[in-house]
Formats: sequence, structure tokens, C-alpha cells
Amino acid sequence: MKQMTFADAEYAGKRKQTRKELFLIEMDRVVPWVGLIALIEPHYPKGEGDDIR
Repeated sequence: MKQMTFADAEYAGKRKQTRKELFLIEMDRVVPWVGLIALIEPHYPKGEGDDIR
């Protein structure tokens, strides 16, 4: 394994963000996650083995 140089370390923090990273940052900013989770949670399966067969 090659040792990281000071230039490599400096560049690693300045790389361009991917479209996926930008999308996820924007989603965290605009979606009211606490309210959405509170709305979904009562209907989400608990995983207690009461699945339908």
C-alpha cells in the first residue's frame, strides 16, 4: 500500500461531489424525515414473526 502524500491528503478533501451525494444532501435538506417516519411507522411491520403466509 502506498503512503499518502500531503498533496494527496489535501486533494482528498476537495474532490468533486458526485450527483448521488448532491442528491442525498438535497433530500436531507428538503424532506421532513421526522414527520415522514412518524407517519409510516404505525404501518411498518415490526418483525415479530407475525408474517402472512
